[in-house]
Amino acid sequence: MQIIPLQAVPSQSVKAQLGNQPCKIVIQQKLYGVFLDLYVNEVLLVAGVICQDRNRLVRSAYIGFVGDLMFEDLQGAEDPTANGLGSRFQLVYLDASELVN
Repeated sequence: MQIIPLQAVPSQSVKAQLGNQPCKIVIQQKLYGVFLDLYVNEVLLVAGVICQDRNRLVRSAYIGFVGDLMFEDLQGAEDPTANGLGSRFQLVYLDASELVN
C-alpha cells in the first residue's frame, strides 16, 4: 500500500509513480461528493468516479491499470470531503498483490 499525498482543497491534480505506471490523478469536490479521474501515460483510464470510503475506484482489470486506488477514512467510515483530504481521508494505492478479487 502506498499513500498518495493530497491537500485539503476542492480541486487538485497529483502526479505519482504507481506500480511502475506514470499516473496523474485529478480530484474534484462537487455538490454530491468527491470525484476522481485517473490518467496513465497521459491516457484517461477512468473518469468521474465517485470516491467512497474503502471502495475501490478502478475495479476492472481490463482497463489495463495495475493495482487499484481507494480512499480510507482514518476516523470512521465517512466518504471523503475536500476539507479532510490528506489528513482524515487518505488516498491509497493497492498493488496487485494486495487486491482481493
